[in-house]
Amino acid sequence: MDQTAAQGERLGLSPSSTPESWSFYVPHFLARVLFGAGCLVAVGLSSCALTEPDVRCAVRLELTDAESGKTLAGLVRVLDSQGDLIPLEGLLSRGEGLEEKHKARRWWVLPGSTTVDLPRKRLVIEALRGIDTRLERVELDLAGRSTAETRIALRRFHNAGANEWRSANTHLHLQKLSRDEADRYLCEVAAADGLDVLFVSHLERVEADREYITNRYTALDLKALSEKSGVLFGNGEEHRHNFLNPGEEPGKSFEGEGYGHVMFLNILKLIQPVSIGRGITGTGTDGVPLQRGIDEARKDGATVLWCHNTFGLEDIPNWVTGRPHAQNIFDGDAPTDGNYKGRYKDTFYRYLNVGLRVPFSTGTDWFIYDFSRVYAQVPSLKTPRDWLSALEKGRTYITNGPFLHLTADGLTPGDTLRLAEPGRVQIRGQALGRVDFRRVELVRNGEVVQSADSRPAGDHFASELLFDLDVVTPCWLALRIPPAVQGSPENELGGPLFAHTSPVYIEVQGRHVFQAEVARELLADVQRAREVILKSADFADEHEKEHVLAVYEQAITVLERMLNP
Repeated sequence: MDQTAAQGERLGLSPSSTPESWSFYVPHFLARVLFGAGCLVAVGLSSCALTEPDVRCAVRLELTDAESGKTLAGLVRVLDSQGDLIPLEGLLSRGEGLEEKHKARRWWVLPGSTTVDLPRKRLVIEALRGIDTRLERVELDLAGRSTAETRIALRRFHNAGANEWRSANTHLHLQKLSRDEADRYLCEVAAADGLDVLFVSHLERVEADREYITNRYTALDLKALSEKSGVLFGNGEEHRHNFLNPGEEPGKSFEGEGYGHVMFLNILKLIQPVSIGRGITGTGTDGVPLQRGIDEARKDGATVLWCHNTFGLEDIPNWVTGRPHAQNIFDGDAPTDGNYKGRYKDTFYRYLNVGLRVPFSTGTDWFIYDFSRVYAQVPSLKTPRDWLSALEKGRTYITNGPFLHLTADGLTPGDTLRLAEPGRVQIRGQALGRVDFRRVELVRNGEVVQSADSRPAGDHFASELLFDLDVVTPCWLALRIPPAVQGSPENELGGPLFAHTSPVYIEVQGRHVFQAEVARELLADVQRAREVILKSADFADEHEKEHVLAVYEQAITVLERMLNP
């Protein structure tokens, strides 16, 4: 063996035994030697392109629970010294399915202990899980390193589960993903967000629903996801009607307001037809009210949620006849004041002020674009039905950041406090959040009666109320942070902060709250809805028309009886 070959073998290189291979081997050997000496030398060639050195470091990342030491799923992002974002190849973007500018795209899902390739320089790693941990920051200097490990302990500033509060997203669809991608998204995002329950719902639109991957999940599929992720998955159906907008093609009026959208959760079977009206189905008429499907779903034991706050003409008729179990708000709609779908005063407060019991709920509709969730107090969570039972009782609050706690003489949301005569009620309210929510407010019959500013509390923000409230007439009480407006605080995913409890109901001398002026407003709205239907709906015959209008006639009768008992 000649000297060059011997040197090659000592460096761990193995040329083939054929002489021709050495013409390829020698320049590579020389390049290794010259690069190691830190020199660039001409070797009789006009130029010599050297192999670029590896400038990445394989970093093993792990998030752990600071108390138990157990590995957690969570969200991470990596920034360089200039604050520029470093993409994390191989991890799932938290903003999957969302527009490129969405702030969720600045975070990646870390499902467990995982290796990522990072630049060999000074970096900052930020990490969190859901809404209950601190935002942790760790500095790394990877200069000159090819491997590294870092473990980030996430510390909770509040443990809702310790007090039996369990979170859920009640409204979710996915589209334009493969089945494997959808499985990964559902498992990893739900776990990283700290959700306890996630309802995946069926939705039909002509042609477009070919890409709705969540329509393909069976009850057995959802059970398998539950076992894999540790998150309970439940099923659902979005039952809806849309009018055909003037000038639009049948099947393309997805946003045209019609009778509305309603969610059926924990269904035994699909309620048919899933969607109604030529605006969304491309065929047929407007001759089937949502109320028919609602009644069928309730007979099957499903939980019924009205979707999208005030959107739809059939919301008031169904609420005043006692059909929905809860009201969704902000599901697919930004929680900013002035938004046509998303104001508390348009539905919740009006319904409550005529004596209805209306639990608060929420979801995210298309993809999990925010930390939005509804907490329900569930003593034992083993099935989605356990969680839904608490929702139906009104033991809930909604939030995308702040945690809320409210008692009135020791009673909590969903309870009824019965006073034999006017008196004083002790109020305890608390709000906690990773992001400064500015203020917490006690609301009575839709009006703020007391508030307290937030203050730093170590690694988070807190606000408390403790006072005696004079109660002279029947009312309902709830705790909230101020409704979001332009410029309101946002969470890490860019969602304007919201939080609101369901009510504590207070009866005085056997009477519940009833505001006649609000009942008259609701009556006028139902009468206007009836006129819209007569003008806009397409019926096959008089029987279909009478069948739909009967829903509104019944609501008018109920409201008139409220006003004239």
